[in-house]
Amino acid sequence: MARILLIEDSPTDRAVFTQWLEKAGHEVLAAESAEDGMQLAREHLPQVILMDVVLPGMSGFQATRALSRDAATRDIPVLIVSTKGMETDMAWGMRQGAADYIVKPPREDDLIARINKLVA
Repeated sequence: MARILLIEDSPTDRAVFTQWLEKAGHEVLAAESAEDGMQLAREHLPQVILMDVVLPGMSGFQATRALSRDAATRDIPVLIVSTKGMETDMAWGMRQGAADYIVKPPREDDLIARINKLVA
């Protein structure tokens, strides 16, 4: 179906989300840091980026803002998947350029439905 870039530093979340996405027919690229993820985004131009917020080094908010301002990646929708679930966090994520925001832990069916909506 779609090439999805997963930027997630938790090995457990990375494994679970990868399993869900592959089961739904998606190809998954994974990065453990925002910097590595941004490089993969430019190299592989995925259809969607799943972005954690709390990452080593650059935050997911900073990376989302950078990706949304980069001519090569600005048309790739970013779905933030974060434990930061306050309204202010969600509003800030959307202001940085995210297309959608989901709070961890997401339900598998909800996550896949949101991704499918973004790639439609």
